[in-house]
Amino acid sequence: MGSPNGGKTSVFNRLTGLHAKTGNYPGVTVSRSAGVARIGGAEYSIEDLPGTYSLSPISPDERLVAELLDGGVKGIGAPDGLLVVADSTALRRSLLLFAEVVQRHMPTALVLTMSDELTRRGGSIDTEALGRALGVPVVTVVANRGIGIGELRELITGWRDWSVPPVDPPTDTAELAGWVDSVLAAGGYEDPRADARTERIDRVLLHPVLGTVIFFAVMFGFFQAIFTWAAPLQDGVEDFFGWLAGLAAEHIGNPLLSSFVSDGLLGGVGGVLVFVPQIVMMYFILALLDAVGYMSRAAFLMDRLMSRFGLEGRAFVAVLSSFACAIPGVMATRTLPNSRDRIATMLGVPLATCSARLPVYILLVGILIPDGTRVGPFSGRGVAMFLLYLLGGVSALTASAVVKRITGRHDGVLPFYMEMPPYRIPTPRSVGIAMWEPTKAFLRKAGTIILATTIAIWALTTIPLRGDAELAAAGVDPGDEVAVTAYTMEHSAAAAIGKAIEPVFEPLGFDWRIDVALLGSLAAREVSVSTLGQMASALDPEDDSEVAQGLDGWTYTDGPRAGEKVFTPATTVALLLFFAFALQCMSTVAIMRRETGGWRWPSIAFGYMFVLAWVMAFLGRAVTLLIT
Repeated sequence: MGSPNGGKTSVFNRLTGLHAKTGNYPGVTVSRSAGVARIGGAEYSIEDLPGTYSLSPISPDERLVAELLDGGVKGIGAPDGLLVVADSTALRRSLLLFAEVVQRHMPTALVLTMSDELTRRGGSIDTEALGRALGVPVVTVVANRGIGIGELRELITGWRDWSVPPVDPPTDTAELAGWVDSVLAAGGYEDPRADARTERIDRVLLHPVLGTVIFFAVMFGFFQAIFTWAAPLQDGVEDFFGWLAGLAAEHIGNPLLSSFVSDGLLGGVGGVLVFVPQIVMMYFILALLDAVGYMSRAAFLMDRLMSRFGLEGRAFVAVLSSFACAIPGVMATRTLPNSRDRIATMLGVPLATCSARLPVYILLVGILIPDGTRVGPFSGRGVAMFLLYLLGGVSALTASAVVKRITGRHDGVLPFYMEMPPYRIPTPRSVGIAMWEPTKAFLRKAGTIILATTIAIWALTTIPLRGDAELAAAGVDPGDEVAVTAYTMEHSAAAAIGKAIEPVFEPLGFDWRIDVALLGSLAAREVSVSTLGQMASALDPEDDSEVAQGLDGWTYTDGPRAGEKVFTPATTVALLLFFAFALQCMSTVAIMRRETGGWRWPSIAFGYMFVLAWVMAFLGRAVTLLIT
């Protein structure tokens, strides 16, 4: 346990070999993480608790720490011993938490992190003398490089014999300050000087005007990079799956099995996996910005903006987390002290553009904006992606502010405090972990939820197979594979479902195939891409080009628009806006239910976001029709 941003999770990762996410801003660890450290043939259960500055909690995650130490968390007993992790460059603050911890009279050891930085900045400490002054074991580690971890592992094996302070630290505020001074003096602690490099950089990056301009420039460059740097890799993945689909169609004799493999699996799941390079690139850049120390500066810069929406800077952590996934964003609201702010933020963060929307956006932006389009020196597609992400962030803040206003909750904004870690050169290991873990989660989703839903949709669009007699009676040549597939899909169970809900989405320009994709997206947004991909692949098995080009040739199959193009600019804009605002993620709904303790707020969130998505899509289509 320890204060936020002290290297606690890095120590946990080194001890257990797990890859818990680390970050340079408070609130990233919002739930309990557990792992096993195998030391000398024995196993030790290690828990990584949420960061806390005090055992007098003001937020749910801090309350969790206090309750767990008292054995008050149902299903989890009180720990046998405590490793209090403290940043040696900010030891004075950490000793205040330590003083509260040792009063619980549990076996306790102090783990000092970032000693290399302490030395670099001219500070010093005598670890043995500090241990004598505190009355507990003290060990120094540099977690990101693995220095001192062996000594810490050995210390853990003897936890039953750890020394304890002869007397408790004082509880009076003035006396406690004197106690901290005396302990630091006895431990030979010399405060580090300010990091000159960090101060020079912060004069620019934290400037209220220039810093904000740089922030948006960084975000703009971020989305340009996603399209330019990852494009060659995406082309390679796309060619690979096209080659596999061709092999399957050529070598599998059974028509049903061939359709399942080439259209259902490779056309569906493969249509999602082609976006892995962009996802890897996105998390790589975010990991670099985080590890360098820039993300806490972004939170600080956004605090002024957050306050205009009636929120505090801590809410930015939740919004920022939601750009990866809404689930950790919802969970990160635990760091907000005010329950009213938590509800308001929780109902807004799903609007932030999560990584699940990225494949959808890339597909639809590829249809809407021709390749090679430039906006000045910049990629037109990259500019569109930046605007979509900006729309998500602004929408999340606006929705949270509206919820607070509608519910009559006009509480004042609490003061916001944020630690600014010195700028650091990121280690390949930390960046690799931060990049690989969410990518692995995406691949796991592609191999489970997306795969299962894709198979179900393939079955709904393919089965039952039509006999030659039925096809001939309908005027379809049984030897024309594309015509047979089109007829089968048009008269499938999926088509019946899509056409049943078509009146709801017809004003938006969606046909039944898009409606089926929207239904599948309730399991996971990426399923819509796999659904459209497998339909496009089935209708044009000879075309190995990207899915966007296949969809561009779709036409309405019935009704007054029969024969007209489906993915016109107006319909594509409407579909983009629908995905931007709709809550198409049942996992997020489930987490909201768990966090709020009921179905009321998740139901409100799902309902208002659906209405908002429909209205915005309708307006977007109408405006696009006017200007095109």
